[in-house]
Amino acid sequence: MGTPTTAKDDVTSPPKYGLKVRLNHVYPENRSGNYTPSLRILWSIIPLVLRYLWYYIKYKLTGKSIVMDYMEVLRAKQIYGVPIGGIGCGTIGRGFRGEFCRFQLKPGLYEYNTVEANQFIITIKDDHQETIFHSLLSAFPTKSLKSWTSLIDPARCRYTGLYPRSWTEYDLSDYGIRLTCRQISPVIPHDYTNSSLPCAVFVWNIENVSNKDRTVTIAFTFKNGTGTKKSDRASTCSSKSFSYLNAEGVVLYHTIDKMPCSYALAAKASDGVKISKCLYFDPNSDGSKPWIELKNNGGFEKLPSSTHGHIFGEMGCGIAAKVTLAPSEAKETVMDLVWDMPTVNFPGKQRKYNRFYTEWFGMENAVLKIVDYAFNNYNSWEQSIYNWQKDVLSDSNLPDWYKSALFNESYFISDGGTVWFSLNEGEAEKLPDTDPRRTYGRFGYLEGHEYKMYNSYDVHFYASHALHKNWPYLQKCLHYDLRDSVFIEIPDKVKMLYDGVVCERKVVNSVPHDAGDPGEEPFQLINSYPVHDVSSWRDLGPKFVLQSYRDAFVTPSGVPDKQYVQDMYNACYTVMHRCLKFDVDDDGLIENSGAPDQTFDTWIMTGASAYCGGLWLAACAAMVAMSDVLGKLDDKNLFEDRLMKGKKSYDQKLWNGLFYNFDCSKNKFNSIMADQLCGQWYLRCCGVGEYPIVPKENVRTTLQTIYQNNVLSFCNGNMGAVNGFVNGDADDFTIQSLEVWTGVTYALAAAMIQEDMLEEAFRTAGGLYKSMTESFGLAFSTPEAVYAKKYYRSIGYMRPLSIWSMQLALEQKIKKAL
Repeated sequence: MGTPTTAKDDVTSPPKYGLKVRLNHVYPENRSGNYTPSLRILWSIIPLVLRYLWYYIKYKLTGKSIVMDYMEVLRAKQIYGVPIGGIGCGTIGRGFRGEFCRFQLKPGLYEYNTVEANQFIITIKDDHQETIFHSLLSAFPTKSLKSWTSLIDPARCRYTGLYPRSWTEYDLSDYGIRLTCRQISPVIPHDYTNSSLPCAVFVWNIENVSNKDRTVTIAFTFKNGTGTKKSDRASTCSSKSFSYLNAEGVVLYHTIDKMPCSYALAAKASDGVKISKCLYFDPNSDGSKPWIELKNNGGFEKLPSSTHGHIFGEMGCGIAAKVTLAPSEAKETVMDLVWDMPTVNFPGKQRKYNRFYTEWFGMENAVLKIVDYAFNNYNSWEQSIYNWQKDVLSDSNLPDWYKSALFNESYFISDGGTVWFSLNEGEAEKLPDTDPRRTYGRFGYLEGHEYKMYNSYDVHFYASHALHKNWPYLQKCLHYDLRDSVFIEIPDKVKMLYDGVVCERKVVNSVPHDAGDPGEEPFQLINSYPVHDVSSWRDLGPKFVLQSYRDAFVTPSGVPDKQYVQDMYNACYTVMHRCLKFDVDDDGLIENSGAPDQTFDTWIMTGASAYCGGLWLAACAAMVAMSDVLGKLDDKNLFEDRLMKGKKSYDQKLWNGLFYNFDCSKNKFNSIMADQLCGQWYLRCCGVGEYPIVPKENVRTTLQTIYQNNVLSFCNGNMGAVNGFVNGDADDFTIQSLEVWTGVTYALAAAMIQEDMLEEAFRTAGGLYKSMTESFGLAFSTPEAVYAKKYYRSIGYMRPLSIWSMQLALEQKIKKAL
């Protein structure tokens, strides 16, 4: 307060950027996920709707996992802040008002519960040790624990969220105290040890702004489970007190879906901090026992010191840290929450998986080791996170919204149903020394909170820039898994919902759609997507090739990774050779089938299309470069021939002088597609400075056309780029042509940056991001799609991680200028 800014202040103080709201904030527009298409659109998909209803009823009755639930869609609660936890170890959502909500501890499965027993509580005593303030440090309405009340004024409390940290500032100056809580999760680029840890640290800065002594207690309470009453009540729980090195706290032992899990609540021991513990309270009571004890004594000392053995059902526990401050004195109290769920399985129970953090902390009783490690390292975590973000945050040429968006959209890396497993010894020994999975294990994240498929490869294509930029070995591990799956065949017969066709679950030599459903047995049983036969999709093969090319050619040294090219080449050649059959007229371009056969899986493309044709040509250019590195002259000549021939056909069939036609259909060819230059965008992301598939002048003209129509002529330019635009309005051919896809809008903005259209890029992406976070309340639950009015689709989605392609484009511009 009034002191000069120090380096530590820069690192630990609330930043200027991020989600910034008061604890009583109400968003102006409450949208829904229950969008109902027009009768015309519904009529066109009635067979799909009927098949889906039968599928849904059958799967519900038999207890099978429903991969995409359109009957019970999730509604965003407009409460979310920065989630806690590292990558692949499970996460716990936090609300900006103080909630512990949205548990993702069961691998890949979400539980949208706010647990009212999970709280921080403050007690303030004056210089006579009389309690003058006692309150929850949260501002959300509670139904249980009737004795627990919130007396803070939420209008005087501020929240700042900048993933992976947040700050909550409490103005309690009426009682002589100002309070700030820093929440820190160890999500650190290129740091594969710390980033895997299942923990968060809460640093409480307590400042006495009165002219008399104050004694302040911060208590932290937590209960077993995840807030799902049926399973929480079926758990056997116990707790124990611990003193471990410089930590004091309580461990709560329980199970989550029959998988053992330990929660540890700990306070860092230091001079002047008095720590007390509550080993048991009933979270279904009125909560009066721990509440009154805290209020009267500022601690848990007089509560029972044991749990009387094991408890079958629900139980809570807590810790409390008490400090006394002289006038104008400030002190810190440091707490952490650790969850140790080292071994997990999926419902298929074909095998068990060990979380990656067990590589460093072991399989047995790791919880106390992580508690101590977090206390000893959180300062360095904060410094590393600060160093990661500071160049972006301090760049005066970047808009404020972007500085928030780049990092806050990154929440999905940890909170995307993410799993990160070690390989067992038998698996690792079978892999060559050059395979990164030997060291970094297996990585997976969901397409979305509602679309429960790991590593949906058509969508990951967009999102992969976030991993490649920040955790490149996780991207490579995922991609090696994908390479191996190309050659897998699963002959099980599956009826597709779109057209009722019965097909093989996984066709050999094809790129799969996904690595499986967490409700089945992912990584063993791939292709859980139930709508289309993905073996005939036109975009999956080229997208695999382009990712292989990017991962091999965009390296820190700038020198292509020849070993990586060798490792991927056979799979790349195989899928490209298979795609050649889609070039039915031998014009160098693959053709679409007249059915939804790509990531826009309700939007029909017929014949040559801007989207798939561009991706195919980009993949041909990538194959030319990769075959050249390996000295495969015949292959290079083959793909050069396809590229030259295809470029000519692409221009002749699709270029109309202002943009590339959507496809070669008779009726819908003239729709302006926002994502039509997807292949060109990806090649520029890979550092290709030339224009190997479309002329430079066509790129800029197309982007200007999209900007004027899909962006500025749609919702006054404040909602990003609508997917399709025709005849002066959004294209209503199908649901997806009417939608704005968040990830596509960010990718489009990146393409604009690549062409020196910075103003247009930031207007395009900024309008959408500001609408979602300032109006719709969708921060930390970014959807796949939003509509012009009232609705969104599929909250918590992977594709918006494509925002990192904007950062890549900006950095490429700087590098070029130097």
